[in-house]
Amino acid sequence: MSFPPDHPVIAAPRIGVLLVNLGTPDAPDAPSVRRYLAQFLSDRRVVEIPQILWQPILRGIILTTRPKKSAHAYAQVWTDDGSPLAAITRAQTGALQVAFGDTVQVSYAMRYGNPAIGPAIDALKAAGCERILVAPLYPQYCGATSATVVDAVGAHLKTLRWQPTLRFLPPYHDDAAYLGALKTSIEASLAALDFTPDVLLASFHGMPQRTLELGDPYHCQCQKTARLLAEALGRPVEIAFQSRFGRAKWLEPATDKQLEQLGRDGRSVAVFAPGFSADCLETLEELAIRGKQQFESAGGRQFAYLPCLNTEAPGMAMLETLMRRELAGWL
Repeated sequence: MSFPPDHPVIAAPRIGVLLVNLGTPDAPDAPSVRRYLAQFLSDRRVVEIPQILWQPILRGIILTTRPKKSAHAYAQVWTDDGSPLAAITRAQTGALQVAFGDTVQVSYAMRYGNPAIGPAIDALKAAGCERILVAPLYPQYCGATSATVVDAVGAHLKTLRWQPTLRFLPPYHDDAAYLGALKTSIEASLAALDFTPDVLLASFHGMPQRTLELGDPYHCQCQKTARLLAEALGRPVEIAFQSRFGRAKWLEPATDKQLEQLGRDGRSVAVFAPGFSADCLETLEELAIRGKQQFESAGGRQFAYLPCLNTEAPGMAMLETLMRRELAGWL
């Protein structure tokens, strides 16, 4: 069949995978952080306060004072390749592209900041991807993370006349591939230490206590991850929640308070962050730098931060396993 001379070029049908992570400012400076926080903290799922009350607070004191402090924190972990989260997610994308070869087009986006979800979907469509697996890289489901990715994808689909067929990667907090990758990674990190920690502390990102009371499964899924991981490792795993923000009651126990207590008790600790698919500000600055300072200031001496799965072989094998499972019937 021949097409008319003015017929647009249509790429051959392909399958796409879009990895999605939380996001990062474009640079470790106050203006970039201000733009990022304005978008992030304006999401109604992230801050569940009526906008008429919240926006004056956000646009006032928060975006006036917080960007400079956060920029300083970002500067401590920024790399030649940009923010650790962006650099690692980009590397994960490249590794998965090699694993899949030409059968799948793998790309990535950030929920907040760049590269944005909308343009990333457009680029996959332009490459001929009529079927796309959107993969939020959050092992534990939360309305403020996983659900807001679906929101952003849906909002962009409203702008498209020819929409791709979509699937979404489900949470994988209790998946054998995920738990196996964590076990292998943690055991390798522990073997490289010059001490045996008394406590293994799993630090998850915190959420307001209200989210649990409203039915969000996040807290329960974090607890299940820690319980199953402890069984796999054959030793106890304590749990804590980090990154408290504002005056509302948040999930407890708090990571910073736990580290201070462990320091006062003279116990050695290895802390890791199983809810993060890649090392980022919250792990490298908040845990590895600031957490260590809190622990040592309280009298602690032996502290270790164990890295996320990142692009190491166990983590990449786990991601490939999850993606291939969700692409079943398409490939």
